[in-house]
Amino acid sequence: MTAFLTVDGGTIAYDVIGSGPLVVLAHGMGDSREAYRFITPALVEAGYRVAAVDLRGSGESSATWPSYTRTDIAGDLLALIRHLGGPAVLAGHSIAGGAATVAAATAPELITGVVELAPFTRAQGFQLGDLRVAAYRTGALRLAGAMMGSVGQWLKYLEHAYPGVKPADWTDRQARIAAMLREPGRMKALQTMLTTSPADAGARLGDVRQPVLVVEGSLDPDWADPVAEGAAIVAELPAGVGRVAVVEGAGHYPHVQFPAETTALVLDFLRVNARA
Repeated sequence: MTAFLTVDGGTIAYDVIGSGPLVVLAHGMGDSREAYRFITPALVEAGYRVAAVDLRGSGESSATWPSYTRTDIAGDLLALIRHLGGPAVLAGHSIAGGAATVAAATAPELITGVVELAPFTRAQGFQLGDLRVAAYRTGALRLAGAMMGSVGQWLKYLEHAYPGVKPADWTDRQARIAAMLREPGRMKALQTMLTTSPADAGARLGDVRQPVLVVEGSLDPDWADPVAEGAAIVAELPAGVGRVAVVEGAGHYPHVQFPAETTALVLDFLRVNARA
């Protein structure tokens, strides 16, 4: 059942299921909390209280906000954790991975651990050689089309971001995403997120003291070398704080494409870092 939390600028939609230590799941841009539909049941069965949240501009949250930075999203996530009685392990995908970094650095008393799934957490330094990687080049072109406001190009990007294996409900899920993005204000929110720099999150990596798990898909087309990107994030954290895990064959959505493998990594992390 959807619940709503009023924060400065709008309302955030979320749902909570299970009992035990709190785990908060935040999806990436152009998506909704349904992105965690395959992981949530396993976390609940393992004894966790799981809150899946719709980011500002997405899902059932308010569509129109003054801005959509990672720092803004972090504020929403921290408000939810406070509302639910924290602390929590915070998992964030893509843009929300960067937001999770900001949240952990801002309110360490509320965050016991961070899981970053294919995160955009650092400002991206473009290298001309990256364009020689065909998958990266194709993804960049489709994202450019989405930046121009094309729902169709976003769907083509998603097709590309799930190399090989697609979830069983792929066709239905694509239709639901398209319908959401055609609601007033939601494609504009995605466009704004696509052009928002992750520099605010990168600037806070050195302030994070909680354990961090960075999960990368080995075939993620958003980087010429996704594993190297994960290692670069860990290198900017304090020594010993972070580690990288790789889901072989996964693209930008390892938690949807390979939920069993991703869930196993998350559960191992939770056993050590989640607490009531």
